[in-house]
Amino acid sequence: MRLRRPHRPVLIASAAAGLLLAVALPANAAVSTVALYEMNEPAGARTMVDSSGNGLNGSIGAAVQTGVAYGGAVGYRWSDVKPNEPPAKPERLVLVPDNDKLDPGTSTYTVTVRYRTLERFGNIIQKGQSATVGGYFKFQAPKGIVKCLFKGSNGEQRTASSKVPLNDGNWHTVTCKRTATQVSMWVDGVVTSRANGPTGSISNKKPLAIGGKATCDQVTITCDYFEGDIDYVKIEKG
Repeated sequence: MRLRRPHRPVLIASAAAGLLLAVALPANAAVSTVALYEMNEPAGARTMVDSSGNGLNGSIGAAVQTGVAYGGAVGYRWSDVKPNEPPAKPERLVLVPDNDKLDPGTSTYTVTVRYRTLERFGNIIQKGQSATVGGYFKFQAPKGIVKCLFKGSNGEQRTASSKVPLNDGNWHTVTCKRTATQVSMWVDGVVTSRANGPTGSISNKKPLAIGGKATCDQVTITCDYFEGDIDYVKIEKG
């Protein structure tokens, strides 16, 4: 079953999104916001604005729809695509240039995404890829089950997951938190899994990519493009 965008407009309710964000994030002292992408830009926008104050803006690919409006709110939309069929379609990505602030390093690092989809596949957000020097992290959704993976420069990796598929077409707020000893996931405010163990330092020179892999050719490296809607992305340290 595919998500039919033209017939099913989505809404991004700002007040509700703020409430879900507050519920989903675990309590923590001295947390700093690295980037906050509210995705409120109008139709045709090609810059994703970071409202955290850190200026970590991103470029929006031509195939990503912005200004998707319903009920007075807006968001981004990724239309139907076969995620691994050539050729590669970099215009489907939102890319934020590499910045040290976006690297987890050895810090506690939390990523929250509010999204919806009916698809059983696709990478939602990542910085780096499996062979990236310095490690990487990503959110992917094989068979609709969201998994967040953190892999350190030492090769150690941990994965937390939603345990059940989330590709039901409803909004879900997914938070993944990496600490020195654990990777944990919350879905709609409820802990779904914890993977114990360290991942070490993660720091690479790759951009932050939303909607698929930044480096791919659909031949030797699949692009794993996302199809669906994203309300916001928030990244925190501490």
